[in-house]
Amino acid sequence: MKRRTFLKKTAAAGAAALAPSLSTLVGCTAKAGPKGTFVGKGEHTYECIHGWGELPPHIQWETTHGVCIDAAGLVYIKHQGHGKTPMDTIAVFDPKGKFVRSFGKEYYPGGHGIDVRREGSEEFLYLSDIHNRQVVKTSLAGEVVWKKSFPAEAGVYQKLEEYRPTNVAFAPDGGFYVGDGYGSHYIHQYDKGGKWVRTWGGKGTEPGKMDTPHGLWLDDRPGREPSLVVADRANARLQYFTLDGKHRSFVQGLLYPAHFDIRGDVLLVPDLHARVSLFGRDNKVIAHLGDDPAWTEEVKKFEVRKDEKRWVPGKFVHPHDACFDAGGNIYVVEWVHTGRVTLLRKLT
Repeated sequence: MKRRTFLKKTAAAGAAALAPSLSTLVGCTAKAGPKGTFVGKGEHTYECIHGWGELPPHIQWETTHGVCIDAAGLVYIKHQGHGKTPMDTIAVFDPKGKFVRSFGKEYYPGGHGIDVRREGSEEFLYLSDIHNRQVVKTSLAGEVVWKKSFPAEAGVYQKLEEYRPTNVAFAPDGGFYVGDGYGSHYIHQYDKGGKWVRTWGGKGTEPGKMDTPHGLWLDDRPGREPSLVVADRANARLQYFTLDGKHRSFVQGLLYPAHFDIRGDVLLVPDLHARVSLFGRDNKVIAHLGDDPAWTEEVKKFEVRKDEKRWVPGKFVHPHDACFDAGGNIYVVEWVHTGRVTLLRKLT
């Protein structure tokens, strides 16, 4: 089963119950834009609702990094943590934005990637911890199943400091891939038992090489041969690989791609330089949500992220992750100093 959300197969029955409406949204703080702030076009038009989620007093957002949704529609938000006192790095909300629970103090201040997968009758979280330099598999409540450091078998690491995993992708055979986005720029493949299979990549610009392979995803959209797509962030491109690590192709024209989700034929790409992009099955652009070249140049100075007063309703600052829910709404989390969660409520 795909990660992030498993409700797509039953969307017709469940979307109406799960999709947030204006009458049920809570937690839209002073950050929220005025009612009627829209992005996109045509069937991909969304109301932009900033500051989503009823944050409890014991958590203060700090650089929100990851988001995923489980089969029950619960939304999991991962952030690094705020201040000098460790706090939970994962907060869970219901579809209306009401706080449910939190956990993950042990990952402070390294909260980064978070993804969910059903395995048999259970669901599990796969967490990328850039502080402790590990990938951790847990239950939905945070109980640890295993922790995994760098693969010594790969022969590409001399010390732990060379490894900082940013995100995980799931293989169709039950295995998974780890992107060492902040470390040595490799992709590591594991089988369904967690045994290392192969490693490829390393830093560079030529085919097969990457510079910050920040996000990765199994692209198995209808009509496409299943392959691994990587957000080759600092090279400003997407790079496609076969499932055994052979370079296939590039998608150019990105700004600073961070991660992915898929719904039907649509590939969702949060782009750290102020926009969220939608690509069709042919990887042609459907829409760049929030796109504004002048605004992009401003946020690329990395000062706007520190000053909420400069944030503009309907525009993004630094989208770091995003995912669809069953109704086609999009949740966006941003790498801004105080953190920010935005709901893009699908209108058509």
